[in-house]
Amino acid sequence: MDLRLVEYVLYLAVSVSLTIWVGKALHQNGRQLLAEVVTDRALAASLSRLLVVGFYLVALGGVALLLQVDVGLASAADLIKAVATKVGFVLLLLGTLHLLIMLVLSRMRRRAGREAEPAARHDRPEPMRKVAPY
Repeated sequence: MDLRLVEYVLYLAVSVSLTIWVGKALHQNGRQLLAEVVTDRALAASLSRLLVVGFYLVALGGVALLLQVDVGLASAADLIKAVATKVGFVLLLLGTLHLLIMLVLSRMRRRAGREAEPAARHDRPEPMRKVAPY
C-alpha cells in the first residue's frame, strides 16, 4: 500500500474526529452561555448552531488545505512524523478557533450584563439625603 494513501487516511480520520469532538463541545457549552445572554432560548440555540457551523467550515477548510502539504515519505517513521505534524497544526487551528469563539461569547455576556445594569439601578430606591439643619 502506498504510504501517501495511509498518511491521508490517518490524517483525515484523526483531524475530522477531533474537529467534530471540539465542535460538539462548543455547541453544548456555547448554547448554555448564549442562554444566559439571550433570553429567547430558541434564538440562543439558533445562534449556537450558527457559530458551530462557522467553526466547522473554517476548521474543515483548514484540514483540507493541510492535506495538500506534501512531505517526502520514505519510511513508516516519516509517515508518523508527517501525520503528527499535520494533526498538530489542526490542533492549533482548533484551539485558536475555540479561543475566538469563547472571546465572542464572553464579550456578548459582558455586554448583556452592562445593558441589564442600568435597569437594575432604577429598581432600587434612592438613598435618603441628609437635610441641612435650620
